[in-house]
Amino acid sequence: MRVDRPETSKSGGWARLRGWAALALAGMALMAATAAPAQQQEWRYAVSLLGDLKYPESFQHFAYVNPDAPKGGALRLSAYGSFDSLNIVPVRGQAAGSIALIYQTLMTGSLDEPFSQYGEIADGVKFPEDRSSVTYRLNPKARWDDGQPITPDDVVWSFSVQKENNPQYGYYYRDVAKAQATGEHEVTFTFDKAGNRELPLIVGQLTVLPKHWWTATGPDGKPRDVTKPTLEKPLGSGAYRVKSFEAGRSVTYERVKDWWAADLPTEKGQNNFDEIRYDYFLDPMVIRQAFKAGTVDFQLENIAREWMTGYDIPAVKDGRIVKQEFPDHSSGRMQAYMFNLRRDKFKDERVRRAFNLAFDFEEMNRTLFFGLYTRIDSYFAGLDLASSGLPEGKELEILEAVKDKVPPSVFTTPYQNPVNGTEEARRANLRDALRLLKEAGWEVKDRKLTNVATGEVMTAEFMLDDASYERLALAYKPALERLGIVVTIRTIDSAQYKARVDNRDFDIIMLSIAQSQSPGNEQRQYWGSAAADRVGSDNVMGIKDPGVDALIDRVIFSSSREDLVAATKALDRVLLAHNYVVPQYRSPTWRTLRWDRFSGPAVLPDRPTDGGLLSVWWYDAAKAAKSGAAK
Repeated sequence: MRVDRPETSKSGGWARLRGWAALALAGMALMAATAAPAQQQEWRYAVSLLGDLKYPESFQHFAYVNPDAPKGGALRLSAYGSFDSLNIVPVRGQAAGSIALIYQTLMTGSLDEPFSQYGEIADGVKFPEDRSSVTYRLNPKARWDDGQPITPDDVVWSFSVQKENNPQYGYYYRDVAKAQATGEHEVTFTFDKAGNRELPLIVGQLTVLPKHWWTATGPDGKPRDVTKPTLEKPLGSGAYRVKSFEAGRSVTYERVKDWWAADLPTEKGQNNFDEIRYDYFLDPMVIRQAFKAGTVDFQLENIAREWMTGYDIPAVKDGRIVKQEFPDHSSGRMQAYMFNLRRDKFKDERVRRAFNLAFDFEEMNRTLFFGLYTRIDSYFAGLDLASSGLPEGKELEILEAVKDKVPPSVFTTPYQNPVNGTEEARRANLRDALRLLKEAGWEVKDRKLTNVATGEVMTAEFMLDDASYERLALAYKPALERLGIVVTIRTIDSAQYKARVDNRDFDIIMLSIAQSQSPGNEQRQYWGSAAADRVGSDNVMGIKDPGVDALIDRVIFSSSREDLVAATKALDRVLLAHNYVVPQYRSPTWRTLRWDRFSGPAVLPDRPTDGGLLSVWWYDAAKAAKSGAAK
């Protein structure tokens, strides 16, 4: 559900980006009736939030693909970290982030419509007007790679094992009361309440697994266990299968030449590479060197300094490497330093605001980032869902309805980040920070910020999982030390970092929470009280606030686009008012580099972070001959 962004993303970690992008697309899969609204139980080939679908039932392919794109060649990508499993279900272990390539979902979205979905494993969908359930009709042609049909039993079993054995799935689908086969090719999901407009289609984003394979005996003679990590090559139904791998270091996927879905209109012109290989690295700088050496084809560059100065090499100058920015039109985010609110020292919002007052974004942007960024001032930065000014109209009505649960400031004071950048501004903001800290019960004694009541010295550990983030924390550190805060910066490996975050063993971390154009049930995972104490949930900060919970429900149960926008702005405004984070910055573009061995359609999809490289580009042998053969 997060989409990593510049300066907090893994350099070269495009595989991980694609995974988060897929989760973000799941969040965007909201729905409303499309054709024949008066007959709510008619089968539909697709659904759209905004009413009209771009593509008619007879469409042959998406507009942003080349349906005659050649198949062949290889694409070599990088990933950050490691993996020890090829099983997506259990929380234990680290699954290869790109393993989703071998699977399919019931429906899939187009990349030039924010809120539409079309049939994939399912060729039809229907639901009652109150949206208390949804039924999917499976395509009788749908097959696993071993030739067996995909059945309703596979779907029901997949739903059950993922909901029961993965806390994130369990929470995401908590309002789905049951799944059952209701026909030879039909599956019905029944919800525990009506009116949740998002549920029918986020269920449609369920990854379907082969029950017959997982419940059979493996080559070692032992029964397979879907609840445990495994390095056995899994059976899938997607465009690719696992060809080979070296645990923790690389995984190669090969295109399924006789794939059953290759001629679906949702798949034509896509999945054009014969092979896709991911090499895993533990150091982002090594990723960059691998790319420059030509052993990796694509680089998503998240560090402004590297983008501006790190690629002054012959291959860029002579055009063998294409350096290109892709605009980001359709995703939003809050990228920030996030506090662990479970720690007593961070529970007072005045303390958290003091940290923000000390953050000199303007100077960092000038000296570290070449002026490429703007400061984030919304949890939905980059979207029309971001709040601004004072609430009015429907947003004001929504906030008035929960007036007893939200900070009074939301009605009187627009949220603003402090502005630094000059010595005068820095001194003024630090004075204001000390005032807030004193009000919260902290005073400087012997040059250390000390809790007057307990004698505790204010310490703050910035926990990082990438050494390239250290320069930002180091630039932030002196201002905090001027307030008397004892600051440490700790960089640890990705596995240890994940374990500590999952177990809430941290003070402050850098994190980016992605948002789609249509927020919904995932907001409960990000900010909902019920997720705060759940190990591994996305509510890593531990927010527990009745006003936030009420507004999340208002977002989820919105009855129109107008209502959704207003409710989201209200939620944004309340989250900001609590000063839960120190917002960082964003770029309006994705910065990419690629070896010039590929071609793409004339019109690229609007949404992907990479311009659609993996899904709609293809290997161009003529270009590859000029740029140099892959090493």
